[in-house]
Amino acid sequence: MKDKEKFIPDAELKLMDQVREVLQHYQYSYSTEKIYCRWIIQYIKFFNSQKYSSDMKGREIEIFLNHLSFDKKASIATQKQAMNALFFLYQKVLDKKVPEKPRLIKLKRTKPLPQVLSKAELFKLFSKMRGNHLLMAKLLYGSGLRLMECIRLRIQDIDFSNDKIHIRSTRNRKERSVMLPGSIKDEMIIHKEKTREIHKKDLKKGYGSIDLPGTIPVKLDILVKSFGYQYLFGAKKTSKDPRSGKIRRYHVIESGLQKAVKRAGERAGIQTAVTCQVLRNCFATHMLENGESIKTVQKLMGHANLKMTKIYLKVMENAPPAIKSPLDSLEEICKE
Repeated sequence: MKDKEKFIPDAELKLMDQVREVLQHYQYSYSTEKIYCRWIIQYIKFFNSQKYSSDMKGREIEIFLNHLSFDKKASIATQKQAMNALFFLYQKVLDKKVPEKPRLIKLKRTKPLPQVLSKAELFKLFSKMRGNHLLMAKLLYGSGLRLMECIRLRIQDIDFSNDKIHIRSTRNRKERSVMLPGSIKDEMIIHKEKTREIHKKDLKKGYGSIDLPGTIPVKLDILVKSFGYQYLFGAKKTSKDPRSGKIRRYHVIESGLQKAVKRAGERAGIQTAVTCQVLRNCFATHMLENGESIKTVQKLMGHANLKMTKIYLKVMENAPPAIKSPLDSLEEICKE
C-alpha cells in the first residue's frame, strides 16, 4: 500500500496504540489489526522488553523469524505473516528503514498432498448439512472459494445476470471472478431476499450501517446503509463495532462453518477430518479431472504461482493409469 502523504501517529500514545492508529488510518481490517498486534507484542516480549527499545534497528527481525522456524517449527507462510507485521511496525509506525529483507529459513519438512474427497463422499457430506452452512459449503466446492472469501461476500458481489461471483476480499488483494453454480442459483436468490428483509428490520431499528471495504472513499459514507454492501451471510445478531462503538451486523463467524463442515464429515463416515480447505481442494482437482486447463484452474483459484495449482495434478483420480509391475502382467498370462 503506497502512501500519498506519510501518516504520522500521535507520539503521545503508547506504542501499540500508535500501531492501531496507523492500521485504522490505512483501513486495514479488524482481523488484520489483531494479527499484526499479536506478532508485534510477541516480537517485543521475545527480546524481554515490555517497552520498545529505540536500540532495536531491525536486525532483530531475522533473529525472531529464525526463532519461529527453528523453535516453533513455523511454516514459511507463518514467518511471512510475522515479517509483514514487523515491517509495518518499522516502516509505517516508527518511520525507520529495515536494513535488509530478512532471510527466511525453511526447514525441510515433508509436505502432504492436498486431501481430496470423491464425488460420492461429497454427496454424503452435503446430505449431513442444512441451511446457510450447506449453502456456504456448496460455494466453497462449487466456486473454489477460500473460507474468508465466502464469509466476506457482499450482496453486490453476486452477479445473477451473468452467473458470476466477484471476489474482492482476497488474500493478495487481487480481485477475480468465478462461476456461480447454476444448481444453487435459486437458493442464492432466496437467501438474498431473506437478507434484504433482515436489513429492512435493522434500518427500522436505527441500525443497518456496515463497514465499507478499504477501497471505498470515507466521504461516501452514504453507502454504509446501502443493501448492496451488506454481507451476504450476515450474523444472526447485531454487535458493537470494537473500533467505532456503532451497532452493526457483521458477517457470520468463520468457526461456525468450520465446525459444521467437520461435524458433517464425521456424520457421513468420512475417515479423514474434513475442513473448508478440503472443499476448495476438491474444486480444483475435480475441475482438472473434467478436462479443464490448469491455467484456467489457476485463475479461478486465485493462485499467484502455477506451481500451487500443479500440486492438484498429483491427486487426480482420472490420472493416467499407473505403471504395472511385470509380475502382475505375468499373473494375468497365467490366468489365461
